[in-house]
Amino acid sequence: MPKETTQEELLELVETLNHKKDINGILVQLPLPEHLDDKAVIEAISPLKDVDAFHAVNVGKIMLGEYDFLPCTPSGVMEMLHAYNIPVSGKNCVVIGRSNIVGKPMAMLLLHENGTVTICHSRTQNLAEISSSADILVAAVGKPKFVTADMVKDGAVVIDVGMDRDENGKLCGDVDFENVKEKCSYITPVPGGVGPMTISTLMKNTLKAAKIQNNL
Repeated sequence: MPKETTQEELLELVETLNHKKDINGILVQLPLPEHLDDKAVIEAISPLKDVDAFHAVNVGKIMLGEYDFLPCTPSGVMEMLHAYNIPVSGKNCVVIGRSNIVGKPMAMLLLHENGTVTICHSRTQNLAEISSSADILVAAVGKPKFVTADMVKDGAVVIDVGMDRDENGKLCGDVDFENVKEKCSYITPVPGGVGPMTISTLMKNTLKAAKIQNNL
């Protein structure tokens, strides 16, 4: 839709898609133009078609551990941990970032698997001291190469959710990959790490939505 689209037009489209049986998943590509209310648009999406898992109903279900869909990026991170047989239970897990899209749900999923979770953010004091105690460190702060080697414990698992550009305009993550990789047991690259998992989880959510809507 064009950027001049009005709030009313966008909400009308969402309502139309909510009732179309051949549409199983709806997501809103954020950020929206400034004149549009993204919260109102997300809340207008049917929770059964909310494949981003941003609707308040789905967020609440995640908190309770009784969810239909999980936010794509945090869910993709958990799939990676499972694929490499990296245990979460009993581990010190530190999430840097408290966004509704990644930080908060990431912490909740780690908690559901019995990790001991600390959420750090822009007001956190002694950040390096906290992050260097992590067995599993998830960086989702949105600052290029923010996590440096002194912030990482030897043998830690480092998950880089960031997608930034460095001083040369090259794609990079929130982690100083070249220096941190020497200290950790596992580390995700950027690009090519968490990103593909986010996309595959979106497809997984859409398939599940189709099954729910068709009582399969």
